[in-house]
Amino acid sequence: MRRSSRALLKLIFFLLTVILCAAVVATGSVILVIPNQAERIFGQPRPGLSAVDRLYLSAALLIKEKAMTSPMDPDGPSQDFQVQFGEATGLVIERLYLSGLISDPVAFRRYLQYSGLDTGIQAGNYSLSASMSPLEIALELQDATPTQITFNILSGWRLEEIAQALPTSGLSIAPEAFLESASRPAEGFLFSASMPPGASLEGFFPPGSYTFERTASLDSFIHAFLAAFEKSLTLDLQQGFARQGLDIFQAVTLASIVQRESILEAEMPLIASVFYNRLEAGINLDADSTVQYALGFNQTQNSWWTNPLSAQDLSFNSPYNTYLYAGLPPGPIANPGLSALNAVAYPAQTPYFYFRADCDGSGRHRFAETFEEHVQNACP
Repeated sequence: MRRSSRALLKLIFFLLTVILCAAVVATGSVILVIPNQAERIFGQPRPGLSAVDRLYLSAALLIKEKAMTSPMDPDGPSQDFQVQFGEATGLVIERLYLSGLISDPVAFRRYLQYSGLDTGIQAGNYSLSASMSPLEIALELQDATPTQITFNILSGWRLEEIAQALPTSGLSIAPEAFLESASRPAEGFLFSASMPPGASLEGFFPPGSYTFERTASLDSFIHAFLAAFEKSLTLDLQQGFARQGLDIFQAVTLASIVQRESILEAEMPLIASVFYNRLEAGINLDADSTVQYALGFNQTQNSWWTNPLSAQDLSFNSPYNTYLYAGLPPGPIANPGLSALNAVAYPAQTPYFYFRADCDGSGRHRFAETFEEHVQNACP
């Protein structure tokens, strides 16, 4: 009897040992399988996450896998979503839920804790959609950089000034590549036939605000401006140029000078009339802006437009220097706005041959018919 009892106890102890070992093995398997499965679906956990927290968050996410990987509405429209500076993560999550962008705010927060993205949400404006999965939304909130870029060109900018604006624009277009591409004539546009061989695209980038995708290519960037110029080239404008005896390229060239010489748009037709009168009389245009263009970048002034010009500057030998060479320069010196183009198409009818800046700093000019009168208009 005693021998039988001992045998039974040994059997019970053996079975308990097997059960305990199996439990340990199973627990170890769970500790390995659950985190590995979560990593496969949700990516790597944030560095420094404890083994216990990793196991807990992994298990919680696996239970909510569908809610985290499926969009709320596959056909959901885009909506603006703004994260305020200093806004608490919990409040952001609550607003995402109330906006119908996520279905489970608790699971979303656990994913942020698991991945470490809870500390990376950036303030800014976002375009989110219920067609995005919560995982995609969480990643989107890490980058407030807009997907679209607004690029501005100011009236009277030359190509180099456009190139200077590229590095800080958010576009991945190199200034050197832009200048190289813009140095060649355009093909396939209405104005292309008027461009002489070797002409650059100077003058054909209309001032204004343009919207581009951040990933816009150089070709699409340039094409957008040329297409905008062609769109502005109305039949009325073309007929105006033709009545003045100018083709499109010549008209843009003169308009670029009018743009650079003008401060007030209301005076552009008057300034255009002065240049037309001088061209008709065979007098040099004597436009300071053409000399500035020829001189190029002024290191001392950190400007592409040297001001004031010296007597030595006015003698700078360049076909663009209209103090030395008669007629229009070889091409545009800047990118004129529509007002300057209209002034060239429909100039004022005046007897003026001269103009100079008024002395009151208003931007207005004093116009004169004779050189003597022009001298008298000089500031004291």
